[in-house]
Amino acid sequence: MNDTYYEFFCPVKLIAGARALETIPFELGALGAKRPLVVTDRGVAGAGLVEKLREILATGGLEIAAVYDEVPPDSSLAAVKAIARTYRDAGCDALIALGGGSPIDTAKAANILASYQTDDPAKYSGVGNLPRRLKPLLVIPTTAGTGSEVTYVSIVKDEERGVKLPFASPFLMPDAAVLDPRMTLGLPAQITAATAMDAMTHACEAYICLAKNPMSDAYATAAIRAVSANLLHVLDHPADAEGRLALAQAAAMAGVAFSNSMVGLVHALGHSVGALCHVHHGTCMSILLPAVLEYNLEARRDAIGELLLPLAGAETYAATPPEQRADKAIAHLKWLKDEIHQRCGLPRTLSETGKVQESQLEQVAAMSLDDGSIIFNPVEVDHDEALAVLRRAW
Repeated sequence: MNDTYYEFFCPVKLIAGARALETIPFELGALGAKRPLVVTDRGVAGAGLVEKLREILATGGLEIAAVYDEVPPDSSLAAVKAIARTYRDAGCDALIALGGGSPIDTAKAANILASYQTDDPAKYSGVGNLPRRLKPLLVIPTTAGTGSEVTYVSIVKDEERGVKLPFASPFLMPDAAVLDPRMTLGLPAQITAATAMDAMTHACEAYICLAKNPMSDAYATAAIRAVSANLLHVLDHPADAEGRLALAQAAAMAGVAFSNSMVGLVHALGHSVGALCHVHHGTCMSILLPAVLEYNLEARRDAIGELLLPLAGAETYAATPPEQRADKAIAHLKWLKDEIHQRCGLPRTLSETGKVQESQLEQVAAMSLDDGSIIFNPVEVDHDEALAVLRRAW
């Protein structure tokens, strides 16, 4: 961490609460938009959430100009181009991303094409390559995990070339993120758990990574506290709107934290496991987090020890001698994984996923060394060390 200088940036307006959706007509009006294109996937559309949004827009005298509900689970360049065509053909003037990380990332990238009237997004990929503001974009998350609603990054897959195109620019940030518990009430238990542990990992890595700062620390610890206090309760009581809202807010807070302080080895390994073995990202995060914290323990013992307070509460923190707090924090995360597994079967190890072969770990380790996230890990990592962490998580 640089003690003398840091930057912190989060201009996204957050609208959260039991009737947050009802503000959308006002928000669109304030942005001068009247004909939004809704970007979503089949699952979200099939759950009736697009129709719910349509009803709410109608109360403000607005209507959805077009709907694109073909976003794949892994956001793709083909979908991005199709959305931009739909935007132009239907005479749209704003985008509303309704869904999890894939629809949000896809809508962000499609906004580049819609705003710059181009069919070639590749020339805008990379960091800071967008020349000016984009069209209005509102985001309504239907999962509580990725934090993409408050970040300046979008990653889409170019299937033809077999690569992922990253985009990073402050202009990619949505104008507003709408966190309404009605949008996550129908989430299956395992997706609820996996996405919440994605947020937990964002926050834990944000708190120990090299670019951490006092502002990102505040968001990270608040996110950890919210997930710790609410996840098991929501798994036991899935219709609890207050608990659902708390998890949605935790995901957004963790997103603010990690987009300012970055993530590390958990994400570098998790991205590779996901790409090679097709394991859900949040599941990868949940499995790998304790093993990576153990790897970073000696370099970040004090910081990991401080995580015990938001993880386990004031009584446990106060009753634990300072030199034991880091180990206790990691043990608490392992306990949490076991509790989640009992409730919904979320895998605790890479072998439990049924998708990762032990023979693949060498390749995963090699791929991870090329992942940008690894730069911000507090401890340098070579191939054998990455492999050792993977074997521990196996």
